[in-house]
Amino acid sequence: MPADPRTETYIDASLFMGMHAAEPDVRQACAAFFTRHLHDRVWMTYEEVGRCDDVVWGLPRETQDAYYPFMDVLHSTMPIKRTPYTEDVWKAAADLPETAGLSLREKLLLASAITAGARLVTVNPRLLRLAGNGLAVGAPDRAAAGSFPQPLAGLYRTSLVLEVDHARV
Repeated sequence: MPADPRTETYIDASLFMGMHAAEPDVRQACAAFFTRHLHDRVWMTYEEVGRCDDVVWGLPRETQDAYYPFMDVLHSTMPIKRTPYTEDVWKAAADLPETAGLSLREKLLLASAITAGARLVTVNPRLLRLAGNGLAVGAPDRAAAGSFPQPLAGLYRTSLVLEVDHARV
């Protein structure tokens, strides 16, 4: 994603769960985003946080037990600000141009970023097709990045038993 003058960044469940994508290039790009932005404030709607939980809770208990320590430490380390939908977000969602094919959840996420004057970083293919239409939507930079610091790096390696289809998150 090219440099954007906006200082706030929204992320979604596809980016977060993309660190566990079955597709290696997506997994690397998503993990690189989080290693590069580990100490940067990012925003995530309650709905997107819940979507991540919904994906994980549908998996076998052993997979959950391997995944959740990483997620817990990452959420404790990285300043992820969780936010509800506001009346302004609902109004902005209703006024979005040309969003055919997006779910209500995706429209509300996009409206949340727009209302905040933020950019949205995602690997959701439905949202990425809106990039370049005057909306600050883009994919994470696919450049290689460092790894997580310990103990997060070890927890991440263990959590990789979880694999998801990022396009379905």
